[in-house]
Amino acid sequence: MSEQAIEVSNVTVRYGRLLAVDRVTFAVPRGSVYALLGRNGAGKSSLVRCILGQREPQAGRVQLFGSDVWSQRTALMQRVGVVSEEADAPPEMTVDQLARFCADTYARWDQKEIDDRLRRFEVSRDSKFGALSKGQKKQVLLALALAMSPDLLVLDDPTLGLDVVARKSLFEEVIAEMADRVAIMKNGTLVLEEDLDALKARFRRIRFAAQPVALEQSALRTALVRSWGSGAEAIVTNYDDVAFERLRTTNAEVSAMSLEEIFIAVSGEGAQS
Repeated sequence: MSEQAIEVSNVTVRYGRLLAVDRVTFAVPRGSVYALLGRNGAGKSSLVRCILGQREPQAGRVQLFGSDVWSQRTALMQRVGVVSEEADAPPEMTVDQLARFCADTYARWDQKEIDDRLRRFEVSRDSKFGALSKGQKKQVLLALALAMSPDLLVLDDPTLGLDVVARKSLFEEVIAEMADRVAIMKNGTLVLEEDLDALKARFRRIRFAAQPVALEQSALRTALVRSWGSGAEAIVTNYDDVAFERLRTTNAEVSAMSLEEIFIAVSGEGAQS
């Protein structure tokens, strides 16, 4: 039995002349929480469709639990729970009707799981799906996905439609707390992929009271340098205490960065997950 829940091998996706995903390779071990981040248009959605067997890539392959997802999709989707980026279900169906439909579709349906979760979410089973708020729709889809007793849960763009406060909360209280590995896509390629702890350890924000001339002579690499008051602010991607000590005479201050701040620095200002 494969130890990998997902194996993406050299996947390429094109839409005519547009290269949406460019030779992407990564693996998600069983039992791990993997965060795939990227701005709109970075290629995430195209890659997720390949992972779910909804699209065959022009090159490369995707395996779930050691089996090819494109040729074995029907069997594999019994083991995969999905919360799509758009909360999509027939608007006239009630939550109870949706649950009964899914119960007849999935072999490992856990009725107690969805009953308990809908009760905690305070969502009425008699409510029509189309009458629910955006947040309630996502809660219902999550409850349905978990009631399948999945071996793999895919949350496709969970921050879509959230306000700034809710998005920041999800980033730092859920993704940053639960994820053990992070990948960032940009222009169809993976520009970063590593353990979350290692990522947060090497990124730092350094603020200088004056222009950071000494930074150019150090071993520290920067992703971004911009004006900050009368001085400058630098985002360092290979922070090291020893290297930073050499900058002490330049009146520099160093601070850790949140996952969202790192993501914005890597993918660009105004980025969205």
